[in-house]
Amino acid sequence: MRYVAVGDSFTEGVGDEPDGIHPRGWADLVAEGLAAEHGGVEYANLAIRGRLLEPIATEQIDAALALDPLPTLLTFNGGGNDMLRPGSDLAGLIELTRAAVRRCTAAGIEVVLLAGADPSSGLPFGEKIRGRGEYLTTEIATLAADEDLTFVDMFHDSEIRRPAYWSDDRLHLNPIGHQRVAAHVLRALGVHTIAIPDRPTAPISGYRWTEDLRFTRSHLAPWVIRRLRGRSSGDSREAKHPMWTAVEPRGASR
Repeated sequence: MRYVAVGDSFTEGVGDEPDGIHPRGWADLVAEGLAAEHGGVEYANLAIRGRLLEPIATEQIDAALALDPLPTLLTFNGGGNDMLRPGSDLAGLIELTRAAVRRCTAAGIEVVLLAGADPSSGLPFGEKIRGRGEYLTTEIATLAADEDLTFVDMFHDSEIRRPAYWSDDRLHLNPIGHQRVAAHVLRALGVHTIAIPDRPTAPISGYRWTEDLRFTRSHLAPWVIRRLRGRSSGDSREAKHPMWTAVEPRGASR
């Protein structure tokens, strides 16, 4: 099996840095789960934080189709950064996705479409963001049905909306959030080598005002400044696994 992941920070694994620096994330965990099931897997991850859907659906798909040998499995997620920007052409994003997945399926690659977890509960203008996410998720689900693709809908997973699954920046999942996504992706593929994590013991209630102040100062303000300057957190970054990397099976809970 040869598995490649394309996407943005969600797929790169931001928020899950076991060594404090390098992101792991759900796609790495899916690769580990597939390796445990199949006795090993070749894995590439082309996702880069900050990417809009257009370069994911074009540049990253180009890179995926240029891998030698070709992937047998590809996970596709994108649109989260577009969703945060007013004026995005949401219908256009669906057509970009459709064209991308058709290129992959025409090459004989199994495609899994993901709707990412919903971050809107902890963000300013959350209702508007959730409305865009609802539209994209509904349309991606329809696309998956039309194209006979596997679809994993984390956007409507109410459990993962809880603050206990998110990192301090409220945009990215923490390690337990990434594990939950990985387990759901693997189950959609009929694999049960990574367990859905137990519910965190952190309070179910929302964010406190002190956390809101810290979030605004440490994360929201820098994000706004980058937008005003036309910059992205992914500028000058490259994919973490641009070529095939062997993932060997290791202990995994069933």
